[in-house]
Amino acid sequence: MKQLIKAKLKGDPIIWGIAFIFSHLSILAVYSASSSLAYRQMHHNTEYYLIRQALLIGGGLAAMWLSHRIDYRYYAAIAKVALWMSIPLLLVTWQYGLKLNEASRWLNIPFINKSFQPSDLAQLSLIIRIAHMLAKQQKNITCFRAACLPMLIWSGLISGLIALTNFSCAILLFATCLTLMFIGRIPIKYLLIIVLTGILVGGGGLIWGQRGRTALKRIEGFIKGTVSFQAEQSYIAIATGGLLGKGPGNSTQRNFLPHPYSDFIYAILIEEYGLIGGIFILVLYLLLLYRSIALLPTASSYYGGILATGISLLIVFQALLNMSIAVGLGPVTGLPLPFVSMGGTSVLFTGIALGILLSIGQGVIDTELIHLQKAVAGIRYNRYKKNGGDE
Repeated sequence: MKQLIKAKLKGDPIIWGIAFIFSHLSILAVYSASSSLAYRQMHHNTEYYLIRQALLIGGGLAAMWLSHRIDYRYYAAIAKVALWMSIPLLLVTWQYGLKLNEASRWLNIPFINKSFQPSDLAQLSLIIRIAHMLAKQQKNITCFRAACLPMLIWSGLISGLIALTNFSCAILLFATCLTLMFIGRIPIKYLLIIVLTGILVGGGGLIWGQRGRTALKRIEGFIKGTVSFQAEQSYIAIATGGLLGKGPGNSTQRNFLPHPYSDFIYAILIEEYGLIGGIFILVLYLLLLYRSIALLPTASSYYGGILATGISLLIVFQALLNMSIAVGLGPVTGLPLPFVSMGGTSVLFTGIALGILLSIGQGVIDTELIHLQKAVAGIRYNRYKKNGGDE
């Protein structure tokens, strides 16, 4: 049995372990947080969202397994196509998407009648694209036109389109890209230009976006110290959880807290599992970040290392932002807790992202790709790796 698991589940075992722990926590927390809602809306069927979330988590783990079997170097070409596809998808979503809370962030897939969130595709594709451009342009990293300008255009364009429907998601993505560029040795003077561009793009998102007024109102309220109803209920859940919590399924604030199964699931987790449970979840995300960044000097190519860093930053930044909002360290947003909150597209693409991390950890999977890379301009060799590697 151990040999079978080792043969089928390759890559970093700690990342696999983190994914499985999050999977179990997600099913338990979503079931607890959504049981009252299911009882009211699903004809007293309290297991409706339990079964739904279990299937979604299963799909996320399947996506993780499939993506970890693919050589990570192929994702650069896939992301380039996906990034071009995401532009019209984001525009269509802005104008004709399914609306919830005055924001259209989902597209309905014909025939199967399921919703899809294009911003999740755009986020992952942009991080992969930025990582590939950083790796490919390391020799010309100080040239604004060759190295910085393409990254500036892509990050500004995609973040701006996402800001039209989801301002907090756009800010998070742009900040992740900026951090990745800093790690990738983009000069500070160019980063300042990118920051200025981000401010202009963010301003446009607030003016023309669907949630601009709501975002400004929440930021203003946070600065003034005004506590919204959601935040108040979240604080109550955390305060009553104590050190050890009330126990699984014993949350009371799930009956009062809006979206306890998605935006504020961290508050429910602390209420049921206590401060110790909340710290444990935080440590898991930080451990994921550590294991991913550790791939930077050991990956077979600089592209693999910088890609692992970018993907982990995107996941962990979102997790930290979600947790910060639950405890009152930021204005309320609609960002889920990665691989824990209830969701479809988010769980799927987080699974793919984790699978790419596992693929990077394996090094070269497809040896035939080495010969192809020798014939074309590729990304630079990882100078930190002692035992040679492939571009």
